[in-house]
Amino acid sequence: MIHEVDEVLKGLLSGGALAGSGVEIAFDAPTREWAARRNAPAVDAYLYDIREDLQRRQRGTVPVRDEQGVVRSRRQSPRWFRLAYLVTAWTKRPQDEHRLLSAVLATLLPHETLSPEQLTGPLAELGLTIPLTVSGSHTEARSLADVWSALGGELKPSLDVVLTVPFPAYPEYDAGPPVTEGAAVRVRTVDGALEDAERRHRPSHLAAGGTAQ
Repeated sequence: MIHEVDEVLKGLLSGGALAGSGVEIAFDAPTREWAARRNAPAVDAYLYDIREDLQRRQRGTVPVRDEQGVVRSRRQSPRWFRLAYLVTAWTKRPQDEHRLLSAVLATLLPHETLSPEQLTGPLAELGLTIPLTVSGSHTEARSLADVWSALGGELKPSLDVVLTVPFPAYPEYDAGPPVTEGAAVRVRTVDGALEDAERRHRPSHLAAGGTAQ
């Protein structure tokens, strides 16, 4: 699932203000050795922190529906994780790096949430929107100064980009077959005899040819 988030972020960074610029989008750790090998403008999105968003954790199961909207199985509610990226610009001049960071801001700020249509694979199949924040306040994440220290690089301007992503919980449990008939009631007379007529209640959506969900 994380690699799918990488692809989503890469698609966003490759568009918007950076569309057609030819700037490389990388996901490498921005170490001194990596920086020394750079010979072309690049925007690097380094995934430096992954942790669960406990405030979003839910109990119980959610229904899984087929193309007709009928519940076929149930699965546990997804667990949400915050993926924090250290986004930096790499050129020969600081002014050009600042322009690149401005372009990244202009590209990402309109995307406060990502719809399922903007996602791919199993991430899109969940049908959930993904929040995206840029340089917000995330006290649980690691300090960016500590990240730079661990990388052995020099501190430089960066953007903290966080996507809060649902991860499906397995396994799935088969649901019972859909209801196709309404409730039936048999009535006994005062003397205990069973009436021949069977009284049925057929909901309107079933009478129209649908099935209960």
